[in-house]
Amino acid sequence: MGYDYPSYYAARDYSTTALDTTLFGAAMGVMIFSLLIGLAIAIVQLVAMWKLYKKAGQAGWKSIIPIYNLVTLFKIAGLSPWLILVYLLMIVPFIGWIAGIAMTAILCYKLALSFGKDIGWAVGLYFLSPIFYMILAFGKSEYVGPGGEGPVEVNTAE
Repeated sequence: MGYDYPSYYAARDYSTTALDTTLFGAAMGVMIFSLLIGLAIAIVQLVAMWKLYKKAGQAGWKSIIPIYNLVTLFKIAGLSPWLILVYLLMIVPFIGWIAGIAMTAILCYKLALSFGKDIGWAVGLYFLSPIFYMILAFGKSEYVGPGGEGPVEVNTAE
């Protein structure tokens, strides 16, 4: 009582049906639509970050270079750029993740202070960062200095 494998598979119809092609077309349509929406959001976010950097007195092109954009953002917020190295700790489970979460919270708080905003704004920057970055960039908020301490003055008389 054995199975005749060649005749079993030969009897099955593995051809593509109209339903299969319709479902594939629908799935591709959804993926292309999602890709276009994501691309549009990314472009608006890029323009917002460019404008945010310009408001803070930095060159806008600094917002599009990976890593360097974080260095500049930390300077805008009044933090040492060396603190970016805390994000490297995120490869360590739990402890690194907590350090990364804490560093992001500190960055959001200092950035909010840099634009004259309060702790509520920092919470918004943390949880809804794309929206709050766009509001900072396109809104009426003004850059008040790193960490909200006022503009940095350079002493040239020595």
